[in-house]
Amino acid sequence: MDNNTLNTQVIHTENMDVKERTLRDSVQVSMHNYFRQLDGQPVTDVYQMVLAEIEAPLFEAVMTYTRDNQTKASELLGLNRGTLRKKLKQYGLL
Repeated sequence: MDNNTLNTQVIHTENMDVKERTLRDSVQVSMHNYFRQLDGQPVTDVYQMVLAEIEAPLFEAVMTYTRDNQTKASELLGLNRGTLRKKLKQYGLL
């Protein structure tokens, strides 16, 4: 995908009502803004940065939704309970 295509898609999603925006749209807009702000500076470990940025609020939302029931949360996320507990500790949510 070239920059012109990316810019067109970003403009399109930025003009959407927030309720119409998908998670994919939001990630695309955020990544476009991130790379634009880098202004050519070198960057590494983007994958790990994005995972950390997404996982913490994901786990917060799921734990709120399940009223802190780790069994329900692990089922909802498709993770075993041990992995969920490890991630909750990692993000200071336990």
